[in-house]
Amino acid sequence: MTAVASTPTARQAAEGSPDKLKVAIGSAVGTTVENYDFLAYGTAAALYFGPLFFPGDDPVVGVLLGFLTFGIGFAMRPLGGIIGGYLGDKYGRKPVLVGALFVMGISTVLIGFLPAYAQVGIFAPLLLTLIRIVQGLAFGAEWGGAILMTFEHAPWKKRGKYSAIPQVGVPLGVFLANIAFLATAGLDNDWAWRLPFVFSAVLIFAGMIIRLKVSESPEFEETKAKGELVKNPILTVIKNDWRTVLRVIALRLAETGGFYVIVTYMISYITSNEIASRETALTGLIIATAIGVGTTIMWGALSDRFGRRRMYLIGSILTVLFGFPMFLLINTGSPFLIVTVYIIGLAVIHDMLAGTQGAYFSELFATNTRTSGASLGYQFSAAISGFIPFIATAAAIGMGWGGVAWIYVAVGVIGLIGVAVTRETWGRKERAEVDALIAGS
Repeated sequence: MTAVASTPTARQAAEGSPDKLKVAIGSAVGTTVENYDFLAYGTAAALYFGPLFFPGDDPVVGVLLGFLTFGIGFAMRPLGGIIGGYLGDKYGRKPVLVGALFVMGISTVLIGFLPAYAQVGIFAPLLLTLIRIVQGLAFGAEWGGAILMTFEHAPWKKRGKYSAIPQVGVPLGVFLANIAFLATAGLDNDWAWRLPFVFSAVLIFAGMIIRLKVSESPEFEETKAKGELVKNPILTVIKNDWRTVLRVIALRLAETGGFYVIVTYMISYITSNEIASRETALTGLIIATAIGVGTTIMWGALSDRFGRRRMYLIGSILTVLFGFPMFLLINTGSPFLIVTVYIIGLAVIHDMLAGTQGAYFSELFATNTRTSGASLGYQFSAAISGFIPFIATAAAIGMGWGGVAWIYVAVGVIGLIGVAVTRETWGRKERAEVDALIAGS
């Protein structure tokens, strides 16, 4: 390496920061806890919350109301993203990460101790909804800081791989949540659904210890030292980059819309229609998400080699193609084919998109508005897709499984539109520029 490459910028490009791996792991632990907490609610809503918190003569109505409160948490995520993005671009990524994890953890543990409708009547669903709102705010603030801390610490030629590490928190969080529910499925009392929420306290403690030890983003510190922080990053990104925010929303819908059809709605569909046992569905989720821990990082690394846009294009096309075959395979009732559907839908299609988007979304925005811009697009799409299980359940009432398949296809089409109007951020030109910087030429 030449003398020029020993400058801070060139050294950061070539090697990343000394804390790059610790930051990536710390972010992944935190996002695992966040996703465990948030997605444990989705599993509980599909399996338990209808009769416990929304009792009535029609069990489908109870499931619908359970999914509606699931969606309310997502509706609050844009506000959490606005708050977290503003604070992250203004005061640093690390404080937001620690605060979001703490709030998310406390609210999740409280769900495990909530009284049901039989004990306190209407206050039960009201308290559940209130906690869900707090969860949504915390999760909305979480993602941008976790991804950007990792992205900005990483070697520039491996940002796809490193930025995919926090995204491992999605399959790992789902994996742990469903392991917890599978382990308690045999209990014939309220602890079957309460224990998974209470157990999250252990994960929160571990996550807080790791996150408190990570260092602040070097790019944020550099931007701050140069006096380039903007007064109001939210208004700045809306004014200058609102089109890019809309592109991120479209790209993200392909990933998260399909994800919640498979992860949340599909369990309810399989069990309520007696296609297979609850254990079969949970086993499929567990196997697919265990594989996803590796495939998410693999897809991110491949985006470093082939480009973010190309990976996202392939993932969106696969989403469109898989919508109807997915249900045809599920409807066979074969445990093997059901598990296969989960593996294809999650470890292949979903993780290809999720593993790519950390670096892709970050590269679309400038450093001084990066948290705000990426968080706005990411969380506004989540506010829409969080109602996918509710919409899917309602569509199935009138159209059967075909209506849900069309929803899955539709989010893939939206992703394709997003790819068509979004530039490549890591192509040959960008790679050559980084190579020249590192070489000092």
